Amino acid sequence: MATIKNRSPGIPVRGEPLRQTVLDAAETLLREGKADFSMRDLAAQAGVSFATPFNQFGSKAAIMRALSGRRIDTMAKRFAEAPTLPGAAERVLLATAIAVEVMLEQPDVNRTVMGWIGAAAPSSGQVRAHSSALWAVALGAGEGLLAFRRDQALSTLPAQLAFGFRGVLSFWTAGELSDKALALNARDVASTLLLAFAEP
Repeated sequence: MATIKNRSPGIPVRGEPLRQTVLDAAETLLREGKADFSMRDLAAQAGVSFATPFNQFGSKAAIMRALSGRRIDTMAKRFAEAPTLPGAAERVLLATAIAVEVMLEQPDVNRTVMGWIGAAAPSSGQVRAHSSALWAVALGAGEGLLAFRRDQALSTLPAQLAFGFRGVLSFWTAGELSDKALALNARDVASTLLLAFAEP
């Protein structure tokens, strides 16, 4: 099995964050179809000691939550690089399209990650807060939303959009939605949530 940069176990590349090395190795194993990898497999792939993945993350579930965070970071980065749209509703729909695009770039890997973060774990992660932050950025100051409901929208919609998108992803992960249906249903959920707050 090839290791990242062919390092000797336990010797990180100078200046390279160890956590990112472990996550890169996990991504590689998932892309190779090794969703059932062990922490020993992960350490070997990363070229680190057996204890390093445990020391950095504590469990495989925590690694999967961190991989989910990477996806959300990618969505946020692409949204920030996209042309700025004037209305909050337009921006939310753009963020939804970008989020779907990110998930469909590596569908098998992302289904595995989603399956893990949907399972019970000994400790809670920050996926919900991380996802809510993306939708809050998309909403911005709520331009174009009903003025008398704008404060309510800005305080409740980010979490509701996170719940809605995660819900659609769960059905996609389970194989109940095709890739094409993922995009359509994600947009429908976002649009429905916006109806209560958007100007006609």
